[in-house]
Amino acid sequence: MTRHLLAAALLLYGVGASACPLCLGAGQLSTAQQLVASPQAVLAVPTADVGRFRVTQIIKGDRPADGTVEGGYPRSGPASGSAAPSASRPLLLVRDDPFPTWVILGTIDAARADWLRALAVGKRAADMSSEEWRARVALVVPHLDDPERLAADLAYAELRSAPYAALRTARARLDAAALRRWLADPELAARQPLCLLLLGISGNAQDAAALDQRLQTAWQSGDAANLSSMLAADLELRGPDRVAWVESAYLADPKRSPPEIKAALLALSVQGNANGAIPHERVIQAYRVFMRAHPEIAGDVAPDFAAWQYWDAVPDYLALIKSGVRQQYPSRLAMLAYLEQSPNARALGFAPDPASTEGKADRWNPPLPQR
Repeated sequence: MTRHLLAAALLLYGVGASACPLCLGAGQLSTAQQLVASPQAVLAVPTADVGRFRVTQIIKGDRPADGTVEGGYPRSGPASGSAAPSASRPLLLVRDDPFPTWVILGTIDAARADWLRALAVGKRAADMSSEEWRARVALVVPHLDDPERLAADLAYAELRSAPYAALRTARARLDAAALRRWLADPELAARQPLCLLLLGISGNAQDAAALDQRLQTAWQSGDAANLSSMLAADLELRGPDRVAWVESAYLADPKRSPPEIKAALLALSVQGNANGAIPHERVIQAYRVFMRAHPEIAGDVAPDFAAWQYWDAVPDYLALIKSGVRQQYPSRLAMLAYLEQSPNARALGFAPDPASTEGKADRWNPPLPQR
């Protein structure tokens, strides 16, 4: 059992290098990724028969033999950005091969057909390289403020899946004024995590000052909503000197709640993995502050240590595991996975027994002290 859990933990090390975890949803495919994943996509308009549509343009796949398709509303709810279907407002429909019915993604002007084709031939988010992500971001950023709502929704959804390092390459293409408007619009509250990140990339000193006010308010109230995005944007705007404030205000402050600490670690992780405004060497220093302040969850930063090939934490983790400090199980599991990967852990005393999973669990997961 322990061996399987360690293997799962090791697999998680690759997650941070793909999608930016600050903007991801709850695991459901975004509208843009539905378009990528579906082998067939068309623009079509309603016919006199309810549920049947006449194809006007092929976006992806082959043209249906009779030029019509049978479609309905999306499995997850009404079509995104849909107006009343009409002959002048085609619908974007997609179909997976096992399913006979086409799914409506929303209405969109036929003038966006070429852009939709370029979007549809992309790869799944998890399969794209860094270079492919940069090209993908360049493709969708100009449509963030598209008057066609579905086009804007598709662009936003794809950027939510993009790695932070790829988002940073869009600096020259971002419209900071538009991002400020969106952040002030209560109807776009769900987009705040991404908008904050993008404003951190494209903003100026005035944005940094406004963001500082929001952070001070959040700190005083203990509010963790959108905190990770605010901190990541703040670090982007202010640079490495700002990390010391994050350390004192969140990582080393005993009054901070677990969600606040998690948000600060996530912001640092995103910055460290991008290795841009805040190099991962500076993030590592902040992680060491966190480990000293929170030994019970010190393993939470082990995945980044492993991803960055930073093995100097091996002695600290070995000492911590042997110390009897009460550990939260996910933290302990992450430490074990880190030690399994380390090239020098065995030389320093870590001796897992490959023939005995139970022996490993007993040796490196001692019973928690009774309280």
